Amino acid sequence: QQAHHRFVIDLNEFDADHARSSWGELFALVEDKVRPERLRKARELAEWPFWHFWRARRELQRSVSGLRRLLVCSQTSKFRAFAFLGTDRVISHKVVAISFENDTVFTIVQSRPHELWSMFFGSTLEDRPVYTPSDCFETFPFPPNWQTNATLEAIGARYYQHRADLMIRHNEGLTTTYTRFHDPDEQDTDILELRRLHDEMDRAVLDAYGWTDLRPTCRFLLDHEADEGEEDAEPGKRKRRLPWRYRWSDEVRDEVLARLLELNAQRAKEEALSGAGSEKAGKKAKGAVKAGGGGQGSLF
Repeated sequence: QQAHHRFVIDLNEFDADHARSSWGELFALVEDKVRPERLRKARELAEWPFWHFWRARRELQRSVSGLRRLLVCSQTSKFRAFAFLGTDRVISHKVVAISFENDTVFTIVQSRPHELWSMFFGSTLEDRPVYTPSDCFETFPFPPNWQTNATLEAIGARYYQHRADLMIRHNEGLTTTYTRFHDPDEQDTDILELRRLHDEMDRAVLDAYGWTDLRPTCRFLLDHEADEGEEDAEPGKRKRRLPWRYRWSDEVRDEVLARLLELNAQRAKEEALSGAGSEKAGKKAKGAVKAGGGGQGSLF
């Protein structure tokens, strides 16, 4: 359900007199709790209206105007999982927001091709991947004509609904769900169906690129060699979980990533030749030119 569990006082639209007269108790609370903290900060922040957010991200509010929902993911997470949130939320700075509400974009970014791309170009925090929008999304080459691809839209909607239903039935969040998804011992029928739908979703994305020659299958493979202590634990200590993933083989992953890189470079070259990408053509992020998708949406 992706329900909120906290409320935010948002007086950003009001001047002090209006906020105090219309929302007196809330304004007093902010004055008591926030103002002393602000005064201890650097001068620019200390002089900022204490009842206003320092970075309100009005760009995001403008970009989702007229939308009923937007696509989000945790900036740092063990598993890359996207979900929809209502546009009436105040979103944490630890959440990456993409101003799209259709299932087609969800299908593409939740698929393994995009996961490969984001893992390759994104950063890390400890042993967890970090989704950096400038490197993971803005550079990603979306499939041609993805906006009108009914197959992508349909499979994304089915996958999302099944995942939401099973999470509600089992009262589990995304991290627990995907831990079970990648567990070779997990044989629950809901998880088996989620794996099947994920394979179907990946197939639709590969077909959208025209890569019908690729016929990958998933199996349980270690993401890396097991460290000492992951396989054996001392008596009385819980054994660390082995880094199993339900995934493509390394050979298939390398091939898909190579094709995405080639497509990214091709589109960057086309934009540079047409003059539309003259600024972007010279900018690189870990080897990827920021050209790729063309009109995917806004990120904040």
